[in-house]
Amino acid sequence: MSNIVDPLVGQIATRIRTERERRRWTLAQLADASGVSRAMINRIERGESSPTAVVLGKLSAAFQLSVSSLLALAEGAADDTAPLDGDGETGSVRRRGDAPEWSDPATGYRRRQITGPHFPAEIAEVRLPAGARVPYPAAAFAFLRQVIWVLDGHLTFHEGDVVHELDEGDTIALGEPCPRVFANTSGAECRYAVILARAERP
Repeated sequence: MSNIVDPLVGQIATRIRTERERRRWTLAQLADASGVSRAMINRIERGESSPTAVVLGKLSAAFQLSVSSLLALAEGAADDTAPLDGDGETGSVRRRGDAPEWSDPATGYRRRQITGPHFPAEIAEVRLPAGARVPYPAAAFAFLRQVIWVLDGHLTFHEGDVVHELDEGDTIALGEPCPRVFANTSGAECRYAVILARAERP
């Protein structure tokens, strides 16, 4: 999917630049912290390149934010001036079409934020195409309590050296941070929910 089609690309670019600047990091410092090249970060921040799920995982790990947090913050960038209803979402109903869906240009992995940036927990719906494999570094899971809930299909979940085969209805509560891989080794799409308690921002 091109960055013109994905409505979140510009907001992701702004959020990554904002997170870098609030830490007073240069592009080179973020590149060192994340393992993503300076040139790639520059293209992402300028909205010239849509980050892959792997790149987002590395950048979020460098910021000590979850991927869900980074995407929720990006989505909320356009709504920061909206009035809040206590500590929850604005308004009472959020239609499916109101939640932008981010797509990984490398794998076709699609992620839709169910909760917005002002809700005290994070829930995302993920659709993982057949044959797709998305790895995340251990740092992307630091300071988080997270549950994976398979809604449809089959998920092969690598947690360090341990492999879990998860079917529809299965859940797994993640333990201490370690490298993790979400893989779909089946011939059909896998749909799962990511549910996590939001840690304080660094």
